[in-house]
Amino acid sequence: MNAVPRPQASPAHGSRLAALNDWVAEVAALTRPDAIHWCDGSDAEYASLLEGMVAEGTLLPLNQQTHPGCYLHRSDPDDVARVEHLTFVCTRERDDAGPNNHWMPPADAHAKMDALFDGCMRGRTLYVVPYCMGPIDSPLARCGVEITDSPYVVANMRLMTRMGVDALSRIEREGADGKVFVRGLHSTGELDPERRFIMHFPEDLAIKSFGSGYGGNALLGKKCHALRLASWQARQEGWLAEHMLILGLETPAGDTHYIAAAFPSACGKTNLAMLIPPASYRAKGWKVTTVGDDICWMHPGEDGRLWAINPEAGYFGVAPGTSAKTNPNALAMIQRDTIYTNVAVTDDNQPWWEGLDDRVPAFDWQGRPFDPANGPAAHPNARFTVRARQCPSWSPRAEDPQGVPISAIVFGGRRSTLVPLVFEARDWTHGVQVGASMGSETTAAATGAVGVMRRDPMAMKPFCGYHFGDYFAHWLSFDKPGAKLPKIFHVNWFRKGEDGKFLWPGFGENIRVLEWMVARVDGSVVSGEDSDIGLLPTRTQLDLDDIALATEDLDRLLGIEHDAWAVERDAAVADLNAYGVRLPVGLGSSDPA
Repeated sequence: MNAVPRPQASPAHGSRLAALNDWVAEVAALTRPDAIHWCDGSDAEYASLLEGMVAEGTLLPLNQQTHPGCYLHRSDPDDVARVEHLTFVCTRERDDAGPNNHWMPPADAHAKMDALFDGCMRGRTLYVVPYCMGPIDSPLARCGVEITDSPYVVANMRLMTRMGVDALSRIEREGADGKVFVRGLHSTGELDPERRFIMHFPEDLAIKSFGSGYGGNALLGKKCHALRLASWQARQEGWLAEHMLILGLETPAGDTHYIAAAFPSACGKTNLAMLIPPASYRAKGWKVTTVGDDICWMHPGEDGRLWAINPEAGYFGVAPGTSAKTNPNALAMIQRDTIYTNVAVTDDNQPWWEGLDDRVPAFDWQGRPFDPANGPAAHPNARFTVRARQCPSWSPRAEDPQGVPISAIVFGGRRSTLVPLVFEARDWTHGVQVGASMGSETTAAATGAVGVMRRDPMAMKPFCGYHFGDYFAHWLSFDKPGAKLPKIFHVNWFRKGEDGKFLWPGFGENIRVLEWMVARVDGSVVSGEDSDIGLLPTRTQLDLDDIALATEDLDRLLGIEHDAWAVERDAAVADLNAYGVRLPVGLGSSDPA
């Protein structure tokens, strides 16, 4: 048996961090690593991590002339996406996890995971990763510590969170006040799909993940902490942890409205968050800035408004489809200091993926000579990890400790039929109904079939850490005297015509829809076309200059098919009613979206 190294070099000296030291020692005794390293988040540490992975062959330098500081990681072919069927929420009472989550009794889950962790870090280094989700000095931020044996995870956590000594100092300060940090234990194990589980213990603010190196399963600050555990924490503390982008929309008058928008993974969140207005809008003075592209924590402020932070400090974005046409800002920010995962490479060792340009890659995402017979060159869920500050549209308000005030909340999914381009909910309760009923066609961000329509309430189906009925009730609880809640909208950029092509041009042109939303928020547009599902813009309220849209296509984009909506309504209500007695009274009876 390996001797267990003692973390004598730990920077966590103080009695306030005795719990952290004890936990690290406990994990080391279980996993038996050869060494323990406490991460400080420094440039030197990051460079050492990269150098070590390059030496091991698990990280490949890309063309340093064209992409300085960029590297490629290739996953095991069986470890390329979130594994929702192996993800559990382990509450003491089964009903608290809800039918929207896989459940296991906490004692059983701990026993299963500890058996997997037993001795799993022999020959490896145990990394202690203290991190802060949100600006380091924000009262809205929350801290955690991830223990992992993966240097790839450590490097990505450095890009994605505020990681290192500053986070450790905040953990120490908060420990003096009795506040607890999220504890996340991760090991790649043998990357065996038969020995792969992600367990969440919300009542103890703990996570255990074994057998995967993929971001959503292994970067425990991301979906595991910032959504599954934070959603539980948010309900207890009176705020919202949501799967939403945050953008700032500056009008020609100089007013900035902040919009939070929820879309399922790989449905255009990053593209919308980094939107570049078309030339005609830029000439008028419209600007878009990016606060966040994936996760939004919203707290009610003293003024009655919802104030939001992006808990992340980086982007873990989908590469395929990202191009100079679809998202110039994203493409610009990943030209340097970026970790790519499962992309292809060209003959001169530049990263490449479908939708980037018309070059032919030399090697596919598995390192094989490219052959179309083997499928796409880049995995459909290939990713890039990069610091948020590198984005040309990055907003300094992303580091504002108080967050930004939210004017509008937008729900949306990938629907090729039925759902119109945009509509506004009648009020907050109806807006919750709209979000609770939304559906989307599945993408490659999760394992399973692609293109299958499923209900994904608030884009949180894979991420809500408790019973959806309780979650909807928590949303409804914000509508109280004195609240100045955002207007709620629903969009669908993905409606198709009879020829199978998208009707709406999307990307930068989506600002035309955002303009209408802002006009509804500030009162400059006081009416619209009332319908069974909410308020629609009239044909003249959307600025469609320079867009070639046939009249019948515009009618399809903005119109309502009443018979089809009746079927949709019944299906949505049936799905909501499946949440049983915990579904808020009346929520299943309003018109769904």
